[in-house]
Amino acid sequence: MLIVVNISDCCVTRGGDGTLVTYSLGSCIAVAMYDAAARCGGLLHFQLPSSTLDANKARKNPYMFADTGMAEMLRRFQSLGGEPKRARVWIAGAAQMMDDTGVFAIGKRNHAAIRKILWQNGILLDSEQVGGTAPRNVYLRMSDGAMTIKTAGYSMAT
Repeated sequence: MLIVVNISDCCVTRGGDGTLVTYSLGSCIAVAMYDAAARCGGLLHFQLPSSTLDANKARKNPYMFADTGMAEMLRRFQSLGGEPKRARVWIAGAAQMMDDTGVFAIGKRNHAAIRKILWQNGILLDSEQVGGTAPRNVYLRMSDGAMTIKTAGYSMAT
C-alpha cells in the first residue's frame, strides 16, 4: 500500500507493510527517517527553507518550511518511540527547477537549511541525492526502512 506524502506534508508511522512516497521533488526536499529498533519511520516534503518567510503560512502548515516541518516531524517521530539520533536519515531534492539563471536558488537554500537543522539536532545524514535539474520521487518502505529514489529514469536504493 502506498501512502502519499504531498507537497508541504509529512507522514510519520510505526510498523506496517506500507510504503511512504512523495512525487516530483524539484527544488523541494524530502527528508526520510527510519528507526529499525522502534520500527518507526517518517517522510517530510517541504518547499521553503525558513518559516520567517511567512509566519502566517507556517502556523497554518508547518510542513511547508524546513525549520517548522522538521521540528514537527521530530516531535511526531519521538512520540511513536523513534530516536532521531539512532535513525537512518536520507534527503533528496534541491534541484534547480524553472530558474535557469539561479537567481532564487531555492533548492540550494533548502539544502543548506535542512543540513543545518540536522546538525543542530545532532542527527547524522546517511545519504543524500540533491541538486541537478531533474525531479525525483522518494519511497520509504516501512517493513524494513529501505529507501528508493527515482530520478527521471534512474533509480537509487539504499
